[in-house]
Amino acid sequence: MNQEKRYSYILIVSLNLCVLSLILQIDKCFAIDKQFVACYPVSCRYGPRISFPFYIQDEQESYCGYPGFGLNCSVRGFPVVHIAENEYIVENISYQDHIFKLKNSVFNGTTSNGCVSEIKNVSLDNRPFKFVNDSRIYLLSKCNGSITEPLLKHKIGLGFGCGEENGNDFGLAMFGEDVNFESALQLCKKHVVVPVEMLGNEQVIDYQVILRRGFRLNWTASNCSECAESGGRCGFDIQNFQFKCFCTDRPHAASCKPTRKHKLGLILGSVLGGAVLIILVVAFIVCRYKKEHKSCLYFSSRNKFSDPSLTHDFDGDSIYHGISVFSYPELEEATSNFDSSRELGDGGFGAVYYGKLRDGREVAVKRLYEHNCKRMEQFKNEIEILTRLRHQNLVTLYGCTSKHSRELLLVYEYIPNGTVGDHLNGDRAKDGFLAWPVRMNIAVETATALAYLHASDIVHRDVKTSNILLDRNCCVKVADFGLSRLFPNDATHVLTAPQGTAGYVDPEYHESYQLTDKSDVYSFGVVLVELISSMPAVDITRRRHEINLANLAINRVKRCAFDELIDPSLGFKSDPQVMRMTTSVTELAFQCLQLETDLRPTMNEVLETLKHIQGAYTENTKDEKTNDSIVDNGEKAPTSKSDKVVLLKKMQFPPSPISVTERWVSSCGSSNISG
Repeated sequence: MNQEKRYSYILIVSLNLCVLSLILQIDKCFAIDKQFVACYPVSCRYGPRISFPFYIQDEQESYCGYPGFGLNCSVRGFPVVHIAENEYIVENISYQDHIFKLKNSVFNGTTSNGCVSEIKNVSLDNRPFKFVNDSRIYLLSKCNGSITEPLLKHKIGLGFGCGEENGNDFGLAMFGEDVNFESALQLCKKHVVVPVEMLGNEQVIDYQVILRRGFRLNWTASNCSECAESGGRCGFDIQNFQFKCFCTDRPHAASCKPTRKHKLGLILGSVLGGAVLIILVVAFIVCRYKKEHKSCLYFSSRNKFSDPSLTHDFDGDSIYHGISVFSYPELEEATSNFDSSRELGDGGFGAVYYGKLRDGREVAVKRLYEHNCKRMEQFKNEIEILTRLRHQNLVTLYGCTSKHSRELLLVYEYIPNGTVGDHLNGDRAKDGFLAWPVRMNIAVETATALAYLHASDIVHRDVKTSNILLDRNCCVKVADFGLSRLFPNDATHVLTAPQGTAGYVDPEYHESYQLTDKSDVYSFGVVLVELISSMPAVDITRRRHEINLANLAINRVKRCAFDELIDPSLGFKSDPQVMRMTTSVTELAFQCLQLETDLRPTMNEVLETLKHIQGAYTENTKDEKTNDSIVDNGEKAPTSKSDKVVLLKKMQFPPSPISVTERWVSSCGSSNISG
């Protein structure tokens, strides 16, 4: 009974404190807008302070910066930006003048000297940047033959010490206006153009000094001054493509403006000074506790590093949750000391390196970015998720390092064929590698993996083409489970802050904070549209309301303009079978992209529909022996929109819980379509 009284007393006191806190609006833990908190200016280990329009990807939310202004913190701690496959260190930012200074990372004087062969031509197409100075230097490499006297002063060696493959090779650096430029072009097989910044009083040209100096860019983005002067933090709403000023109470259009409610709070606060002091102390204790609780995992493990008795790594034969525990030296040896040439890309929370273990296994080693509590939680989450899963279409986790290791590393099987995103609109897009049957198989296998996850009560939460890997046989391996969530038994949803990648995040999850397995269905719908269109999920060069591929696809489907959505190189207009399948997949994607969760099919229903489409194609391929211009019953291949609508109505789709197919086909059929 005494214990019940104690609980009642605590409850009454807590309620009184909460009511008073609401009146005064001073409970900072709960009253401050989450976007205002999230967009606090940050910095890498070195370099300038980063704030709007720039933001640190994987450290900050994308709404804290302007589209196209995402930076990364390099392994060495410098802020870097990637332009035209070149990595540039951001040395200085002048927010007042809208100018920032860049230097190619291969010319970073604090590390090794740069290699000419690693530099690509710089193009600012589709980027909101302009050169401040138009000076250019030509770097010529793969030069062979006898060098003439006038060119000697331009000789720089093959690559500033990269290591020469041929002792006779050398490199040249010169301006395009040089009288000997044409003869240099004939002598060298390769050349790139590098932007530089020239000083007006330079008497002697030292090309290495000029290259290390870097260059400046001017940017164009929303003006942040009014918001910053009012105490707000600038951001950007990518969904509506408009500037936002994040204030302590809520987002505003341009600046933070005091309200009468705030003034009343100040007056009451001054009258009830003693009560305010108590609330502040309580709020401070609560905030401090939450902050320390959130960070305890990271700091407890880091503090143990200082204890010599805890710095021992487990042997490679040790087992943790059914997976191997590798020593840091073993993985350091496998990746050649994390050589930059072995870097495969950036994962959800760190760089990924190719490696080869002592037993001959090829692996991908994911390296955690330093001093990042958020990534530490994802590291632990990915281990817990992957150790309980076994599926042919999920990437296999071989092991990890001990929590007492020098660095936290995850070790996966190596998937050699890159990501689907690379093949659709990345570095490998021009290979013509993904023909339609391959894309159809990718859709089926990805859906199989996601259906397996949902059956295991797991929501991936970051489904996108860059997280879908392809092995040597083009089989799918879904990866990156750092953001995944395990659902409690019998739960229909969980409340959690929206996370994911712009262009793929479920709009209802973004608004309601309710995560369900239908959130993955929406993201997979975007993947389906990428597979049929070969367009990226987000492209700021498209029209405002079509920057997100999901919006573009819905618009085209409603207008029955399939030929404006489906990639013509897949054979949409020339191959009736491809036309059938791509149009069927378009209908399925349209269902997945419905804004209301209840209108979307489940992942199992999506999988069954895809198998039905693929199976019908296989069966028709065996039966049909006519030429490509003939469809069923000797009909000609449909060429007009009205012909395609007739074919749509003939299609048989597996039933979905609340189908939008009939409304969609009916809408296409009833619209005024000309041939």
